[in-house]
Amino acid sequence: MVGKSGSPKVEGEKALSGLHEETTVRKRNQEASAHQTSDQTSRQALESGNGSVKKNWSIEDSEELYRITGWGEPYFSINAAGHVTVSPLGDRGGSLDLYELVNALKLRNLDLPLLIRFSDILEDRIERLNAAFAKAIARYNYDGVYRGVFPVKCNQQRHLIEALVKFGKPYQFGLEAGSKPELMIALASLKTPGALLICNGYKDREYIEMAILAQQLGKIPIIVLEQIEEVSLVIEAGRKLGIRPIVGVRAKLSSKGIGRWGTSAGDRAKFGLTIPEILETVEQLRAADLLDSLQLLHYHIGSQISSIAVIKDAIREASQIYVELAKLGANMKYMDVGGGLGVDYDGSKTNFYASKNYNIQNYANDIVAEVKEACAERNLAVPTLISESGRAIASHQSVLVFNVLGTSDAPSSPPEPLQEKEHLIIRNLYETYESISEENYQEAYHDATQFKEEAISLFNFGYVSLPERARAERLYWACCEKILGIVRQQEYVPDDLEDLEKIMASIYYVNLSVFQSAPDSWAIDQLFPIMPIHRLDEEPTKRATLADLTCDSDGKIDQFIDLRDVKHVLELHPLVEHHPYYLGMFLNGAYQEIMGNLHNLFGDTNAVHITLTPKGYQIDHVVKGDTMTEVLGYVQYNSEDLVESIRQQTEQAMQDRRISLQDSQLLLQNYERSLSRYTYLTS
Repeated sequence: MVGKSGSPKVEGEKALSGLHEETTVRKRNQEASAHQTSDQTSRQALESGNGSVKKNWSIEDSEELYRITGWGEPYFSINAAGHVTVSPLGDRGGSLDLYELVNALKLRNLDLPLLIRFSDILEDRIERLNAAFAKAIARYNYDGVYRGVFPVKCNQQRHLIEALVKFGKPYQFGLEAGSKPELMIALASLKTPGALLICNGYKDREYIEMAILAQQLGKIPIIVLEQIEEVSLVIEAGRKLGIRPIVGVRAKLSSKGIGRWGTSAGDRAKFGLTIPEILETVEQLRAADLLDSLQLLHYHIGSQISSIAVIKDAIREASQIYVELAKLGANMKYMDVGGGLGVDYDGSKTNFYASKNYNIQNYANDIVAEVKEACAERNLAVPTLISESGRAIASHQSVLVFNVLGTSDAPSSPPEPLQEKEHLIIRNLYETYESISEENYQEAYHDATQFKEEAISLFNFGYVSLPERARAERLYWACCEKILGIVRQQEYVPDDLEDLEKIMASIYYVNLSVFQSAPDSWAIDQLFPIMPIHRLDEEPTKRATLADLTCDSDGKIDQFIDLRDVKHVLELHPLVEHHPYYLGMFLNGAYQEIMGNLHNLFGDTNAVHITLTPKGYQIDHVVKGDTMTEVLGYVQYNSEDLVESIRQQTEQAMQDRRISLQDSQLLLQNYERSLSRYTYLTS
């Protein structure tokens, strides 16, 4: 992991199997027993008065509630202990108890929030994508091959890229670079014979020269022309170096994308060449005697395509452009369908923006069939098929686990009996509370709201005291709680009561920064599955939204996956004093890490890379999260200068007799100690 300033992160490499497999098997069993006892204690505390437990609640109820079988298969499920389990190899066997894993990692001084990357899931995703295309190629007797590439922009972390290249080697899986820094990563990392290096993005002369020269390292770099100005740069660079470049063109399709990234296609898309510009490119290459260098057609209709119909429309149009380019004399060999292969974040299997109405096999079948048909009509050899699937490969492999620090609940206790001579507004609210029923709950809600507003108005003019206002507000919340209990039993919720659930929701304060760890949740309302990783054999009786550590009103999560649409509260368990409560955010392995920002100077989280072994698991890499010294360095503060400034201030305060020597030293010790510590709250 690399910090925002570009400095290499401090990394604890290879906590190897000896640390885990041979000497700690017995210890792990003891830990599991201790944590199981902790969960049992939590349930006993709830049953003794800290909350209510539905006796017949089952893990099947939790599976349905959190939709884990929809978005999580085949990697995530719930075991008999009520803990989330991870099966990194999918349906090929082997699983880990996520709750026990987190507790074992905490014993290694890895504090939450903690990003856990499962390398085996990354390998499984690559295998599934290649297997889908292999099956489609066999089904349609396609006389060509598939060569996938991973877009580096999706997740540039070194360990992930290295693992991806390793796992992709049997399939000649390549990389795609969208910038000069990403090209430098790809050139150094990709050593697989026959793997493709797709060169996208804005390009200057240096970028183009590096790409062309990479041919002499045995690589297959294809420079994708996305701006008409790049054509002359490629021609000149090829002549200067005496090397014939391999180039492609990115077409602006008229077929439109869908959802957030729908504008990635079309005449006014940011990247790509219009049809007239593609023809101009052909003529420039022909004039330079480089038309045989044009070998690839590329297009991209956006990320997270939720509808298979959009994919079909795009490949149909692109296939016709491909065969027309071949007809013009270009040496066409490759068809790059770009990204867009979606992830089913909510498990609904629909064309909702956080889902998709197709699977990987449908996707591969439609691409293979359409390209074959177009080429067969023109009696052309079929191209090597390329896709730049990043989200579909990287999303599942990481889980962010974070703890709940505390809660803020709406007042919900039954009101005290009405006293004599209480203010009229209080009597009105009390009578409203007493009269609430299934027949009048909607009217009662409006009455309670009106009386509360009148109480505030009377307080502002001095006719209601502070204790009376407090009494009125408690009565109002009691009315809302009683009404909400009725609303939850109704098949239809009136429009004016739809927000009542959210109004009455608890706020669970969580130990993370949304801006650092889930920026898409904040920026574009991306939905990620979020659920407790334990206590899933208990009924979650609370309804809550999540608030992060930042001092920003946007630092919250109040949209969650649901079968029908989006829900604005998440079902959670009551907290039990002195017992931690862990939540997991899933499917967030694409884009989130690199786009995270330092709002309030909360830095990168701790991260670990886990692989399965015959004896359990192995920690391949530990990447420590940012310390306060590191994040302060990103904004040009020197830790030694900061300490010296505090020292001088304490000396002056002692001279002025405003602080004792003992207190001054305590302040300095805490200040210096904090600089070397995690930016998040630690237990």
